[in-house]
Amino acid sequence: MTGRLLRRDQGQAFPIYVMMVAGLLFLALAFFAVGKASALRNEAQGAADASALAAAQSARKQFEAPFIAALWTNSIDVFLRASPFYAACGAAQGLASANDADLTSCVPVEGGKRDTITTTVRGLGAVDSPVLPGSDEKHASTEATAIIEFRCSWKAVDLNDDGVMDIYFFTCGDAGMIEIRPSSPPPWPSVSKILFDVHLVDQ
Repeated sequence: MTGRLLRRDQGQAFPIYVMMVAGLLFLALAFFAVGKASALRNEAQGAADASALAAAQSARKQFEAPFIAALWTNSIDVFLRASPFYAACGAAQGLASANDADLTSCVPVEGGKRDTITTTVRGLGAVDSPVLPGSDEKHASTEATAIIEFRCSWKAVDLNDDGVMDIYFFTCGDAGMIEIRPSSPPPWPSVSKILFDVHLVDQ
């Protein structure tokens, strides 16, 4: 009699055991999906950061001709109010793709001495969890903003009293001081990083 009851108890406990294992498996898969989603978002954020910086650095390269023209005409303030960097977003797509993401938007905004470029990317990898319906279509999407900041004050000197400024002296904080002659400017890569700081906005 006792043996028969023991077998019956064991038979009743088996379904409960199966349900517990299934529940634990579900929770494990759910935690895995959450972890994967977090990892995909981090990857997408890295792609957004890289694309925003790439666009801002590309914009800084494009400043050379209009900036030197502004020196000739002593119109740096005018240049800073309308920085010509709208073609810079091409570089953003390349960096997004290199980081397994698609660039979905790239928005440059003029701001005087502080221009910004905001990029939004969509990660290529999907969460794709068997316990989350529709997760095979869920992709991380995030954005980043980079600043292009003119960080210098300047003084112009007209050596010949002909109304044309022959030398500009730029004082750029911790980046130091540089001298630029519009008639023979130094290589742009050597001075652009001093004149214009590029960095990400803290999210």
